[in-house]
Amino acid sequence: MAQRAFWKGYLKLSLVTCRVAMTPAVTESAKLRFHNINRETGNRVVSRYVDSETGKPVDDEDQVKGYERGEDDYVLFEDDELDDVALESTRTIDIESFVPQDSIGWMWYDSPHYLAPADKVSEEAFAVIREAMRKTKTGGIARLVLYRREHAVLLVPRDEGMVVWTLRYGDEVRDPDPFFKQSADEAPASSAKTMMKKLIEARMRDWDPKMVRDPVEERLHEIIENRTKKSKRTKPKKAAEPERKDNVIDIMEALRRSLASEKKTSSRK
Repeated sequence: MAQRAFWKGYLKLSLVTCRVAMTPAVTESAKLRFHNINRETGNRVVSRYVDSETGKPVDDEDQVKGYERGEDDYVLFEDDELDDVALESTRTIDIESFVPQDSIGWMWYDSPHYLAPADKVSEEAFAVIREAMRKTKTGGIARLVLYRREHAVLLVPRDEGMVVWTLRYGDEVRDPDPFFKQSADEAPASSAKTMMKKLIEARMRDWDPKMVRDPVEERLHEIIENRTKKSKRTKPKKAAEPERKDNVIDIMEALRRSLASEKKTSSRK
């Protein structure tokens, strides 16, 4: 079943415009969701917004957004005021400039979305823009309102469509230098690097989505299934903590033992 688009609008590059549809590339809809339950009655516990001083509930129509500029002093914003701030980019992805795809560090990437032409008429113009970016290995920079905030976005070709990445704001990415400069300046020994390279090669695998499976989620599903069937559940054994002899690590010895272990595992296979 085709994924239903959550956003529809226009992709624009100079005088070339086409209708497009977009949907998030990732989802958490399959994740387990828990409710708070009153243990005594079995009823759900609901949360309500209350006035911090009076303790009385506040109706939805009486709630507004506020920016704190001082103690108990707020600048208030209505929802329509926030919507109007970036109204022009609400339904149009206007590509302002292009950058080499590999020039943006991965930490600037935020949330991915799939972009595709919204109808047959738009397919040709969409394909021309996509293939030109693919050939030049560039990504398009634009601005777009998503989730009630304006974002800088990066468009990159992907298969027969594009991926629209929302980019993190400049003040969200910290400068790494103050942290990385704490590392030791001493270069590792060449023999250690050689052994580490062999260890990496021994563990090299092709990418498989199962590598990032969620074992906690799987276990919770098992527990729910067992309880639904009214069967007894055995308590999972707690993994034994590895023995720690001291706080000093001999990197060469650890590498030798790791490589020996990998060779034994490979020979068994």
